[in-house]
Amino acid sequence: MSRIIGKNDGPNGRNEHYDIGNRKDVPRRKVVAEVKRGEHAGTHVVKIGDREYARDNPDRSKRDNVNRGR
Repeated sequence: MSRIIGKNDGPNGRNEHYDIGNRKDVPRRKVVAEVKRGEHAGTHVVKIGDREYARDNPDRSKRDNVNRGR
């Protein structure tokens, strides 16, 4: 299960910061770079428009999604 939690703190609820374990308010670009380096198993990067975001790999569970319905 991913420990990455989106903050939904950008325009229209986009994630500009994430909480990762005890690391709070990690900027989106830093998280995306970490995911690309393979530092977060079970996650991938998705590009929406001109921005990249961290996402959990698809599965049947909702409790491990980056956006847990804050």
